[in-house]
Amino acid sequence: MTVTIIEKPSDLLGKEGMKIGPSDWLEITQERVNTFADATGDNQWIHVDPERAKTGPFGGTIAHGYLTLSLAAKFMDEILTINGMSMGINYGTDRVRFLSPVLVGKRVRGHGEFLEIKEAGGGFQSVLRVTIEIEGEEKPACVVDTISRYFT
Repeated sequence: MTVTIIEKPSDLLGKEGMKIGPSDWLEITQERVNTFADATGDNQWIHVDPERAKTGPFGGTIAHGYLTLSLAAKFMDEILTINGMSMGINYGTDRVRFLSPVLVGKRVRGHGEFLEIKEAGGGFQSVLRVTIEIEGEEKPACVVDTISRYFT
């Protein structure tokens, strides 16, 4: 795992094009998928019924797309530290794409690239493209442009 440390939010200015990561690999377990299904109420069989899913389109259960997307926050927290801030907030996302399903038992990790950084709302706003890749697979699971604001 590679951690990028930024000393204060204003130091983000000019970092467009900078790449961060990757995070450590994380195995997607059936337990994690079931817990997400319980939390969201999305209990579709392709996620929670391993026996039925064996005969389905993916040959096994898969992680929810939104579970995969939610891991972007975990991975970015692992690989990006911004010191000297009072708080950071998730301001939204742009261009979310689910490119490949994540089969239970596979491992995923995240890395990012800063696309835009500007002063906004009394702080500093970044657009960070997060790519969540699947170990051993060519196409990533998910690509999302996350928007965050950091305040001193």
